[in-house]
Amino acid sequence: MADSLSKNLWIAGIIFGLSFGILFFVRLDLLGKIFSDSKIPPPAVLGTLPARDTWMNIFQKDNKIGFSHKTFSKENGGYRIQETVYMRINTMGMVQDINLRTNGKLNPDFTLSTLAFEIDSGRFRFTARGTVSGKILAIETQTAGVSRNFNVKIKKRPYLIAGIVDAVRAGGLIPGDKFTFDIFDPATMGQEPVTVSVIGKEETPVMGVSKRATKLMLTFKGAKQFAWIGEEGELLKEKGLLGIRLEKTTRKAALRGFATGNLNDLTLVESVASNMAIEEVNQLKKLQVEISGIDTKDVYLHGGRQTLKESILTVNLESLSDLPATLNRENMNVLEKIFLAPSPFIQSDHEKIQNLANEIIGNHDQTILASANKLMQWVHQNIQKRPVLSLPDALSTLENGVGDCNEHAVLLAALARAAGIPARVEAGLVYLNGRFYYHAWNLLYLGRWITADALFGQLPADVTHIRFTTGAQQQLDLMGIIGRVKLKVIEFRPIR
Repeated sequence: MADSLSKNLWIAGIIFGLSFGILFFVRLDLLGKIFSDSKIPPPAVLGTLPARDTWMNIFQKDNKIGFSHKTFSKENGGYRIQETVYMRINTMGMVQDINLRTNGKLNPDFTLSTLAFEIDSGRFRFTARGTVSGKILAIETQTAGVSRNFNVKIKKRPYLIAGIVDAVRAGGLIPGDKFTFDIFDPATMGQEPVTVSVIGKEETPVMGVSKRATKLMLTFKGAKQFAWIGEEGELLKEKGLLGIRLEKTTRKAALRGFATGNLNDLTLVESVASNMAIEEVNQLKKLQVEISGIDTKDVYLHGGRQTLKESILTVNLESLSDLPATLNRENMNVLEKIFLAPSPFIQSDHEKIQNLANEIIGNHDQTILASANKLMQWVHQNIQKRPVLSLPDALSTLENGVGDCNEHAVLLAALARAAGIPARVEAGLVYLNGRFYYHAWNLLYLGRWITADALFGQLPADVTHIRFTTGAQQQLDLMGIIGRVKLKVIEFRPIR
């Protein structure tokens, strides 16, 4: 009963953390921070661009929830781009502030030289600094007072997205032009393609005045975002997922007029309606749904406990019988060994994580299933369930003792890996009270991959957990389906 009450109480706010991260990955450049380009105008053209100081209001539907301030200036033979984003989010009656700051030094040809990024939401703070040298991007991240350094190979010289907008404009903004870029993702230390298409000219209102603008469309992971560039090259407006938009304004207007009540619940906006109520999800052994509205080839629906046949998805509860008593690392395949390694946000090699894993497991003679269950239950019982607006990382979650589904998942993954159990994060939808909400949980390798949900204290996770993506880039892959996916429950079968 306690687990059920916890699920009912926290689901809206808990899932908000996941949705918030997805929502702003592109606009706030958190994961789309730098580009490698396939078609950039020559430096002689780019060098003529003027300095700018731009303020924008951020709206969700008709409610103002924040502002951004960006400056662009010449500096020491190159350019400097600085951006501050402030947002105030109300979720489940909890008002939370989040601040994001970017400071980038650009070379004369607009390629990136150095970058500093910070996200701060109170207890949680993440910073990243990067320097480009040849084909290497050297990155230092800091979270929970711990620094980590990475050298990442890059395909081409990277560009800041803020500089790319000006660079594309300098190329003429000809309707029909299309540019393909590789964006660097600091969360996965990899690169992904994004397409920028020049749609054409149109009038758009700005501060009560109609202005001529060129409309651009950015496509990433199937998600579309639009931007309107004025005749003078200034960014006038942006529009993205879930009714989020940014509009150019004055400094005075940007710093005032925040909505304080009746804010739209983004969790509900992005959730998916169910055609029928599902009772006692913990007692189900099978769920069958029809999926529509998306290209199922773009997500990872088939595999493991999930079977996709045409548009019909069947989820079966895993059996915990016949699992081996212990794991033999030498017999593991490449994929299983990959998910034993630490990552920037799953710091399984940190002393605090390793010591805690050993303390939780205690008797090392117990089975691998018993060890995994102890780790899952510890996270479930010791991490306060509260929405967090930040990049989820295991060490910060442990230090602060609070988090939503993301924090629970990365901490369990870190503890499991520290204990020698391969672990990864899955993301998708979970059912509650007539709707499916976006959620994150884990896969643990216990001789075969088994789902686990530390937020709800489930091993295996109930069958209403519908996986759309797994591994390091789970949140990015969800961008293309939010607001589009539809589910029709066909059958659910209880355990007999």
